[in-house]
Amino acid sequence: MALGDFMAASRFSQSTAAVSNHLEEFSANGNHVEEDGVRSVYSSSSINNNSNARDLSETASSSYAAMTTTTSMAYLPQTVVFCELRHDGFEDCMPSGPSDSGLVSKWRPRDRMKTGCVALVLCLNISVDPPDVIKISPCARMECWIDPFSMAPQKALETIGRTLSQQYERWQPKARYKYSLDPTVEEVKKLCTTCRKYAKSERVLFHYNGHGVPKPTPSGEIWLFNKSYTQYIPLPISDLDSWLKTPSIYVFDCSAAGLIVNAFIELQEYSTSSSGSSMRDCILLAACEAHETLPQSAEFPADVFTSCLTTPIKMALRWFCTRSLLHESLDYSLIDRIPGRQTDRKTLLGELNWIFTAVTDTIAWNVLPHDLFQRLFRQDLLVASLFRNFLLAERIMRSANSPISYPMLPSTHQHHMWDAWDMAAEICLSQLPTLVEDPNAEFQPSPFFTEQLTAFEVWLDHGSEHKKPPEQLPIVLQVLLSQCHRFRALVLLGRFLDMGPWAVDLALSVGIFPYVLKLLQTTTPELRQILVFIWTKILALDKSCQVDLVKDGGHTYFIRFLDSVEAYPEQRAMAAFVLAVIVDGHRRGQEACIEAGLIHVCLKHLQGTSPSEAQTEPLFLQWICLCLGKLWEDFLEGQMLGLQADAPAILAPLLSEPQPEVRAAAVFALGTALDVGFDTSRDGPGDEDYDDDEKIRAEAGIIKNLLNIVSDGSPLVRAEVAVALSRFAFGHNKHLKSVAAAYWKPQSGSVLTSLPSFTFKGSGSGYTTPTHYMPHGSIVPSPVAPLLRVGNDSQVVARDGRVSTSSPLAATGVMHGSPLSDDSSQHSDSGALNECVSNGVLNHSMRRPLDNALYSQCVLAMCNLAKDPSPRVASLGRRVLAIIGIEQVVAKSIKTSGMSSRPGESTTTASTSLAGLARSSSWFELNGGHLPLTFRTPPVSPPRPSYLTGMRRVCSLEFRPHLMNSPDSGLADPLLGSAGASGVSERSFLPQSMIYNWSCGHFSKPLLTAMDDSEEIIARREEREKLALDHIVKCQHSSVSKLHNQIASWDTKFETGTKTALLQPFSPVVIASDENERIRVWNYEEATLLNSFNNHDYPDKGVSKLCLVNELDENLLLVASNDGNIRIWKDYTSKGQQKLVSAFASIQGHRPGVRSVNAVVDWQQQSGYLAASQVHGGQFAAGFVDGYVRLYDIRTPEMLVSATRPHTQRVERVVGIGFQPGLEPAKIVSASQAGNIQFLDMRCAKDAYLTIDAHRGSLTALAVHRHAPLIASGSAKQLIKVFNLEGDPLGTIRYYPTFMAQKIGSVSCLTFHPYQVLLAAGAADACVSIYADEISPPR
Repeated sequence: MALGDFMAASRFSQSTAAVSNHLEEFSANGNHVEEDGVRSVYSSSSINNNSNARDLSETASSSYAAMTTTTSMAYLPQTVVFCELRHDGFEDCMPSGPSDSGLVSKWRPRDRMKTGCVALVLCLNISVDPPDVIKISPCARMECWIDPFSMAPQKALETIGRTLSQQYERWQPKARYKYSLDPTVEEVKKLCTTCRKYAKSERVLFHYNGHGVPKPTPSGEIWLFNKSYTQYIPLPISDLDSWLKTPSIYVFDCSAAGLIVNAFIELQEYSTSSSGSSMRDCILLAACEAHETLPQSAEFPADVFTSCLTTPIKMALRWFCTRSLLHESLDYSLIDRIPGRQTDRKTLLGELNWIFTAVTDTIAWNVLPHDLFQRLFRQDLLVASLFRNFLLAERIMRSANSPISYPMLPSTHQHHMWDAWDMAAEICLSQLPTLVEDPNAEFQPSPFFTEQLTAFEVWLDHGSEHKKPPEQLPIVLQVLLSQCHRFRALVLLGRFLDMGPWAVDLALSVGIFPYVLKLLQTTTPELRQILVFIWTKILALDKSCQVDLVKDGGHTYFIRFLDSVEAYPEQRAMAAFVLAVIVDGHRRGQEACIEAGLIHVCLKHLQGTSPSEAQTEPLFLQWICLCLGKLWEDFLEGQMLGLQADAPAILAPLLSEPQPEVRAAAVFALGTALDVGFDTSRDGPGDEDYDDDEKIRAEAGIIKNLLNIVSDGSPLVRAEVAVALSRFAFGHNKHLKSVAAAYWKPQSGSVLTSLPSFTFKGSGSGYTTPTHYMPHGSIVPSPVAPLLRVGNDSQVVARDGRVSTSSPLAATGVMHGSPLSDDSSQHSDSGALNECVSNGVLNHSMRRPLDNALYSQCVLAMCNLAKDPSPRVASLGRRVLAIIGIEQVVAKSIKTSGMSSRPGESTTTASTSLAGLARSSSWFELNGGHLPLTFRTPPVSPPRPSYLTGMRRVCSLEFRPHLMNSPDSGLADPLLGSAGASGVSERSFLPQSMIYNWSCGHFSKPLLTAMDDSEEIIARREEREKLALDHIVKCQHSSVSKLHNQIASWDTKFETGTKTALLQPFSPVVIASDENERIRVWNYEEATLLNSFNNHDYPDKGVSKLCLVNELDENLLLVASNDGNIRIWKDYTSKGQQKLVSAFASIQGHRPGVRSVNAVVDWQQQSGYLAASQVHGGQFAAGFVDGYVRLYDIRTPEMLVSATRPHTQRVERVVGIGFQPGLEPAKIVSASQAGNIQFLDMRCAKDAYLTIDAHRGSLTALAVHRHAPLIASGSAKQLIKVFNLEGDPLGTIRYYPTFMAQKIGSVSCLTFHPYQVLLAAGAADACVSIYADEISPPR
């Protein structure tokens, strides 16, 4: 969607939420892009105006006058937000990207083979019939279409042998052919051994024609001759097998050939059971079953089986003619004179051969099991041809006997595709006489392929994954060979591949790959787009094709396409995707693409010489960035070329693009441009010449750009920033560690001052505090957070969990292999890597430092990421901190321990396990770090009510991956090995980027069929709109409403009372939250608790506001915390099913702990604004601590429209503010803590036009109904008052001490139902009550 998530359709809105603000100061931070196209607008006035707002409409909300009709759609937002792919489970998904294995690689022929040698053995003994054959008359005589009695026997024998050899050569011209005529056993042995010797490991074909010898013996021996032709000599099949070995294929054309096959199978079974070896690769084709004799009918040749296998077209047409209506009019001799060549598809013979291939291939693909089809029809050209022709033999010989094969094939002689063949044959034969008489006559091509493509198209219109696959797929493959049908076939193939990975797998297994690979060598312009689409689909499923593409130079095709002007940006995005897959982790691909100038092509499209030329299609920008990132990932030469081409400066502007995917991809490209030292192609430490000032400057530039968006609104982007910073941390480990150590030194006035001071450097004088020593990421209810543990303090933690005192060992004795081993791992005093650690890590320690300010900013940014509102980003942030040796331990204050003190984060971090990081030198952590949570230790300082997040500097083993990986040998040190080996082991340390794999998912989904909203969703939406409009009309015309009937009351069981509540518009559901950010969802009609969950597991708690996003659709719950963090949940009404859609910090520049902060938030659906106040159209109003009310309009550059100070009697802070019901843009209701409610018209903001003195002081909440003329205010003195817009009191709900009366506590929040006259009130005693005008409100 081009406009991000917010298709702003309608501009008008009413908001209901009461707001307040406890902030007196704010540091302006410029414009900041927030999640999903919501922008944060900062004003530098005295309010922390943390509003995320973005107006997508030029016409904004200029005409309110048109809104006279009460039922106008203006009341109902038309936008739907947070419904993109990235919002669907970003937190839990681990996208895998294109696969290297699995479903995919099954399609590849396991080992392409070819038949290298063919041995033809003919035992014809012409003019002497074998004793066991009684011939009929007339009898079949032809051998290889030659009548042996038409010439002298010896000459006939030689002619037949030569002809058979030529017939086979047509199918496999490159093999070596040898024939042996009427041979002895010795000659056959010599022939076999010579063939095997020549073929080496290739396949040998052994063809045996036994028409002049007796049938095989029951034990499967075949007959040959003695030297003088006076005897028949048997040859056991086992001897033959031992001479020919494997792989081999046998053709037996003799009576009772099944006996040989049976004997062979027995031999196979015996040899596998005795030797335990696997089945040998032997294939057999035999002319008939064990009990059958060959057909003797004169309509067939004598070697009908061989003729079917070697001259199928001639055989098929002769057989067809006898059964067709043409048999009277057609002269059989014409069949031998069919014009053309078999290999030329534009001739009659060529087309017949082509159709025959397509038909037999299709039958085989539809009938055979997948593996068998691959083995027989895709591995070896000659075997494939023989088996295609074997299907014909089965059809033709059925009437007399049945040919058999090993492996066995299912019966195919009645397959309906034979009808299509018969029809094609008939059409061809009907043209034959004309073509033979007149060589210049025009040949009419058969409609066969056009019709089959139409059948495929029909399947595409109605088929699906769950129906039978389209049987025309092999025909589509054949059609790719012909130029006239090629374009249509490719388009249909593209449609098929788009149906999903299963379709791609089917197409690949049918054998499409070599065809589409070959097509990349064509230059036909109209094929380009569809070929790019097809390759996109193939590579989205199977990455392994990258090797074939580079080998065949296919990458240049896509680079040219990427650079072409006429293609649409979406199509060029596909080309960029294909190129990204080609270079993904494939060094040869990276080199080839860099040679072909891909870097400059990509950068050129990102720049554009004029703004009009610059690309704007987000998908294209995203993939150009991802392609660049993959191109130079861990490839030093690519990184250097990118830096020389000024890539960071060209990528930087993309960091402020509206689409999060584009921003994340740009971060990825910048991050992979940082050299981490993983390039395995460099030679040892001779890299100083790279380490020049330019590179340092470029890296600093990249980091500065990344630091600007470390608090981006989209978790997708922040996750990539964390990954990029981890690469930087890896490269500049030493400097960051020393900065971090200085940064985390204790500040005066902090809790740490109660401890003796400690040093960071120094050998073993670290200080250990006896607090909880916890595995990473768990939360302990502890009165005080654990402290910094700094330096090589070599402390030993006993296995039972007690902490021993720190016992300094020798200066370099870091706990390494065992609790006591003084290993020789060199540690310099500063805790940085010693210079003498070789190769892989050497690069890091030779880095020249950037300026310290930048390092400090980095450490700060990393800490912010580790506390990110999105659990996934936070876990990445913690891994980055671990790289620079800081470990964060979160502690809850004693106050909350009564609640759930479960180890919170550990549930979310389990997925991104930190096992790869050796974070501490203690034996305890090397052994998995499990401690019982039971032991308690005295607090080091008095408990304090604030929540502490302790940061701990751990003396870590400077990044030694093997400590965790090889528990058995803690001493083997892969880092001291070659750079190549260390590159692999270190690799697993860095958090891996997700954006590339995640983005690849886009292309494996259907791209051609618009995934439109299903009718069900639209119907539900229309029904809700109608309902809402009915209610709005009722509200606007509602009579005086007292709202004193309590229809429901719910004890939320919140320990700290209800902080905020919200009513769902279309279901009887109320959502409430307490100070500790526990959210509970309750059905007030059935009085059941639907769900209860924690908004997050951080210690700083406090909810500011709940809002509903997408009211009319699948609504989402927006939870704003006091610290300005926004989290958006979906499926929150189902128990335990809630999913975090997005999370971001709305307040930037606020340092936690500086002042208690209470963010103020309101959401407006129409425009997609998230603002720090009441939003209305393009305007929002805010009330301040000093009693001011200011109105802002985000369409004006200076924002502030007017400011007024209506609360004059006693200046106290503004507690609630809201736009009045109806669509008047400037009429505002404001309530002060002093108890007065002022009605303001901001157009003449001198003073209020109406004042209500509602409560004497202690006013705590204000609610303004969105549509009905109602205002409610609540007081700490346990009463709620309801007024109309004229200021008349309509009623009071108060605390009655009488029996059965409504009890209300000190009112903490009030909220109206958006479309009905219902009021929900939350009280400090954890009760939520719902009031209506009558007892049962209409739903």
